Amino acid sequence: MTNANSPKLSTSLEQGVPPRVRFCPSPTGNPHVGLVRTALFNWAFARHHGGTFVFRIEDTDAARDSEESYVQLLDSLRWLGFTWDEGPEVGGPHAPYRQSERMDIYADIAQRLRDGGYAYDCYCTTEELDARRAAARAAGKPSGYDGHCRELTRVQLEAYQGEHRPSIVRFRMPDETITFTDLVRGEISVTPENVSDFGILRANGAPLYTLVNPVDDALMQITHVLRGEDLLSSTPRQIALYKALMELGVATGVPQFGHLPYVMGEGNKKLSKRDPESSLNLYRERGFLPEGLLNYLSLLGWSFSKDQDVFSIEEMVAKFDIPDVNANPARFDLKKAEAINADHIRLLDPKAFADACVPWLQAPHANWEAEDFDAEAWAAIAPYAQTRVTVLSDITANVDFLFRKEPVEDQASWDKAMKGEPAALLTTARASLDAADWSDPESLKQAVLTAGEAHGLKLGKAQAPVRVAVTGRTVGLPLFESLQILGKDRSLSRIDAALAKLAA
Repeated sequence: MTNANSPKLSTSLEQGVPPRVRFCPSPTGNPHVGLVRTALFNWAFARHHGGTFVFRIEDTDAARDSEESYVQLLDSLRWLGFTWDEGPEVGGPHAPYRQSERMDIYADIAQRLRDGGYAYDCYCTTEELDARRAAARAAGKPSGYDGHCRELTRVQLEAYQGEHRPSIVRFRMPDETITFTDLVRGEISVTPENVSDFGILRANGAPLYTLVNPVDDALMQITHVLRGEDLLSSTPRQIALYKALMELGVATGVPQFGHLPYVMGEGNKKLSKRDPESSLNLYRERGFLPEGLLNYLSLLGWSFSKDQDVFSIEEMVAKFDIPDVNANPARFDLKKAEAINADHIRLLDPKAFADACVPWLQAPHANWEAEDFDAEAWAAIAPYAQTRVTVLSDITANVDFLFRKEPVEDQASWDKAMKGEPAALLTTARASLDAADWSDPESLKQAVLTAGEAHGLKLGKAQAPVRVAVTGRTVGLPLFESLQILGKDRSLSRIDAALAKLAA
């Protein structure tokens, strides 16, 4: 391929025609973040231009597709906040939107392509194909299909049929350079020797992706195909097929293409489904906000502005356009994704934050008995927690000291905090706290500060044993507000228990 990097908007948009885009995943396994980014860019593009977002399911591979994955896919899109104008459970003028329910359509189109001379039966065996490809490579030539069955004589055809050879159906590529303007990468040209005739039907008559994808795009009047860079090499084939479909009266035009940059993982390798950080479920289970995750994914190949990384989905839609997408690979940075999610947590209304945390305050996440949960205490501590968590699942360990009968036993935290003469400090701190005003966190702070000064310690060192005694951990929410919410009796009782442990 040759590439002159001069992306531009499509003619249809220049003429004011609203775009029709599609998101067409296969229901195989768990959704991954690269798939979500593709959905996001398509959805935002359609919404920005007042167009139509079509959701289509490519489920013609019975060996890999599953109903469980299909249900999970729909649930994931709803969780992310995507809405579709046409597709499963919504319907539309081009239903059905599951390819497994459109087989008669593909069989009819394939036959029309054969009858019109755009496709032909290929009887080459796998062994014959492998041998000819190896010979081509050895000679330094392209190793694609060599057109052996393009023009079979009647004698050859009868001989193959007499042998009961199985045959696939191949599309006949035109002997011409194919040039198109990619909305991300500019003008691209592909010479005929680099694109060979390709299969559209298997030997058992099952349609291949190379047929069903362009046929559905044509019948559903898709104007823009926005997809991953890994599919760029198939674009010349699809353009040739679109043109044949136009001549057959099936298609009305060739859509504009925009190929989105790779998302890279560790070691400059493309992020794959096998990489743990690629799983959408991981982020959902950790308590990422949909708007936080989508904000970050939008930055993988696109930017809102030079000095702003955090924005709402509505703000993204207002600015997003495909020609602004960068063609260079984008690196997935988990730390940045977490930081952006944390910013979105801070932006939540306090009640919305408290409500969003509820799943992580219940089984199976909660490490306390359900009857010990105190809604009033949670409401009091939530504003302090909102500024401290990165993902919603962080909340469980941050507030469990409020709802457990005893704090978490963390030996590492205990060993870290209980250095020097912790028993003497805790004894002084207990007496000072006992005399403090528990309606005022500042009074509790002053009590621990005074105890620390009595032992030659600054506040940071003085409060560490108190924190571990009361909460079980060395880090957490603001200590003195936590003590106040936990209450005087429970707090002092835990200090007593820590002193007994030290004495033992």
